[in-house]
Amino acid sequence: MSGQGVVPGPDGLPRCPWGLEAETMADYRLYHDTEWGRPVHGDDALYERICLEAFQSGLSWLTILRRREGFRAAFADFSIEKVAEFTEADERRLLADPGIIRNRAKITATIANARAAAELAPGELDELIWSHAPDPGGRPVPRTTADVLAITPESTALSRELKKRGFRFVGPTTAYALMQACGLVNDHLADCHIRAAV
Repeated sequence: MSGQGVVPGPDGLPRCPWGLEAETMADYRLYHDTEWGRPVHGDDALYERICLEAFQSGLSWLTILRRREGFRAAFADFSIEKVAEFTEADERRLLADPGIIRNRAKITATIANARAAAELAPGELDELIWSHAPDPGGRPVPRTTADVLAITPESTALSRELKKRGFRFVGPTTAYALMQACGLVNDHLADCHIRAAV
């Protein structure tokens, strides 16, 4: 089955097809153009992305994107130090919060992941994640969506390392989505106008 190539947007610029959904999903286009695939550094920033990718598991990314500010408010702006101190009362508060996805396992994992991250030295989470970035010249540039992988040896290794340190909801597919979102790989399609900027 062949994949889809770039699609011209309302502005005439070619984009990855997922970044050009219906006009009612303009927030996808903004995320595609300004954030996805651009390098993200910093322990708290990467912790946020780990958590959001975990919450996205089994759901549309748009569902998470539209609740992002709710997640930030609920989880203390994804401060590792603050979330690591969350209590059972915080868990109950989160389970009643309509601004987030109220999934007990994912909420518990988010708190556990903060505690796992808090055990690392400052900058160590950043270093651990980025140490799994593949050689950018070592793989072909995707031309269609069929060329974009879901799991790679690097994402499998990253998943294993995170799990070893106590992180949850970080399987190889979620780890690869994290790598794509945070710029460890550039999976914008070859003719996407954002690819060169990333």
